[in-house]
Amino acid sequence: MKLFLDKDMTAQIGGLIVAKRPVFIAEPGIGVAYKTIMVDFPWFGGFARVQKEKCVKSLHDAYREGHRGQKVLEISNYSSESLGVALSAFNLAIRNGKGKNFTVECIFQSSKIFADGGPYKDLLYCSSKEAKKDIRLKTSGQLKSFALNNQLFPLEPKTFFYNWVYINTLVKNERLALEILDYDAFTDIAFNPNASCNCQAAAVAAYVSLAKSQKLSQALVSPESFLQIVYGGKMCQEQSLFS
Repeated sequence: MKLFLDKDMTAQIGGLIVAKRPVFIAEPGIGVAYKTIMVDFPWFGGFARVQKEKCVKSLHDAYREGHRGQKVLEISNYSSESLGVALSAFNLAIRNGKGKNFTVECIFQSSKIFADGGPYKDLLYCSSKEAKKDIRLKTSGQLKSFALNNQLFPLEPKTFFYNWVYINTLVKNERLALEILDYDAFTDIAFNPNASCNCQAAAVAAYVSLAKSQKLSQALVSPESFLQIVYGGKMCQEQSLFS
């Protein structure tokens, strides 16, 4: 039977709901530093946390069927492991010189420059949930670029800025950065590639690949170096922003 997926990437076959989600596999030395495969698995509907946890287990079980021996970790607040929860962009944070913690989510959202506004730096001081849902992010027109530490970042490659922020934050959390190297593959049950492009699980996979290939330090020297090593140096017309 052919599987037809809706915008949420789920389909009903008989009495079973089947979903399709990406798994990001750390593979040092390949192009964007990780491989993505799509996995079909039984889906458990509903908004309750227990339902999300069932979906995570179902996805991981389906992935392991074809990848015996690999260690897979959910990167979100729905993870069954504290490491996966800590690595959620809502929780992973970096401390500034004044002792203030800023999460990846708040840094990312507060760096957006729109046609009619931004960046909204006050979002740095909100909770991650508040920053992501701030109404100005939806009413300020088209997203044009990002700005961080007086540096402009282009929209292309699409995951460039997010991964730069996430990995730079992760390396400042030494215990987490070390523990995650024990894993091979990563998921984010809430991530839908039909709706967005940035994913915390993909960022973790990129970090693990860079670390294991001994390219991490070189990649983090500058945004230009990161772009070259992780994305092969491919730039859009906004390359001049780095000159």
